[in-house]
Amino acid sequence: MTTTDPATDPAAPAAREDLDERAAKLDAADPLAGLRDEFIGSETPLVYFDGNSLGRPPRATVDRLSSFVVDEWGGRLIRGWDESWMKLPFDIGDTIGRVAIGAAAGQTVVGDSTTVLLYKLLRAAFDAQHAVDPARVEIVCDTDNFPTDRYLVDGIARERGGRVRWIDVDRSAGVTAEVLSGAVGAETAVVLLSHVAYRSGHLADAETLTRVAHDAGALVLWDLCHSAGSVPVECDAWGVDLAVGCTYKYLNGGPGSPAFAYVAARHQQSLAQPIQGWMGAADVFAMGPEYVPADGMRRFLSGTPPIVGMLAMQDTLSILDRVGIEAVRAKSLALTSFAIDAADGLLGPRGVTVASPRDPGARGGHVTLSHPAMRAVTARLWCEDVIPDYRDPAGLRIGLSPLSTSFAETLRGLRAVADALDAEA
Repeated sequence: MTTTDPATDPAAPAAREDLDERAAKLDAADPLAGLRDEFIGSETPLVYFDGNSLGRPPRATVDRLSSFVVDEWGGRLIRGWDESWMKLPFDIGDTIGRVAIGAAAGQTVVGDSTTVLLYKLLRAAFDAQHAVDPARVEIVCDTDNFPTDRYLVDGIARERGGRVRWIDVDRSAGVTAEVLSGAVGAETAVVLLSHVAYRSGHLADAETLTRVAHDAGALVLWDLCHSAGSVPVECDAWGVDLAVGCTYKYLNGGPGSPAFAYVAARHQQSLAQPIQGWMGAADVFAMGPEYVPADGMRRFLSGTPPIVGMLAMQDTLSILDRVGIEAVRAKSLALTSFAIDAADGLLGPRGVTVASPRDPGARGGHVTLSHPAMRAVTARLWCEDVIPDYRDPAGLRIGLSPLSTSFAETLRGLRAVADALDAEA
């Protein structure tokens, strides 16, 4: 990794000293600083700005995976299903509910990929609403939502004879109550929104938006992929109907680890999920001639649970249980605020703009920096062990995982961005 020459750095020398001093003070005062050592790779000089896409693995996961292979899989073999594995999707789901998304027990389960779970819940919600009121044929979604969400909305609408009402939004501001109020009505079946926008990091007012949808008689499905484990979520208190979130970002479940689904207890018996598999049947081992759905969250399972994929996330959930999501949010806000201030000083003179909300209350756990050269800058940085990611249009996205990222690492990475911009120029 190169370092910017103070003689040519627009932020040097006073600003450089101020940023170094500020980062050091913030790290010294950080109550979560000691947790950084619990993650593999944190001791290296690599700068990791992609914790919002794939979190670092906890060191405890090495022993957990090894023990599982030797003792549970190797030692217990198929007996493991009766002894613990059949319950694991629900046990871990309840833990996610308690420590990450504000959900009482019996409403969250770990199962398929994010896409599959979104499909199940979105289609189930649409069908249930349409069955009660045939006039409800619309799915509402914003044009800046994550591609999977938009593709699913389009596909389900065509599959079920419905239609999509698209909300055009400011990519740096997200969906507001005023905008949503103008999009929902008597024909709305379900609304699909992301709690934290994948591109800008905008944090939606989920409680208010849920109320707006409910006032129009619609159900709401929240995508929690960029918020679970990073910002406080209160599914029960906010009156959320349905939610889906991934576990490989801030929950550090590993590449492709299975997602979780939340279904409020009041809806569980009335929703028929569309992928009817043996694991969601009332009597899993009866293997009868007809499908009869189980009660509760089991009915939202389909096939055999991916047990190995559920293991790693338990270590981060244990940390979250220990420190509390409010402490994580406080660190996240401090990191992103510091990153924006540093970007203003180091990168602003180089033409970089902040494409994320500056209001901390409207910002999730990542910050997007905009400049026409950011695609090339990202590629250059990866070769130098500085790992952000790129999102069109012209956005370099830095994901600052509060449990494993320091302020000094953040500053080191932003200085590398400045060097890369200079090199591209």
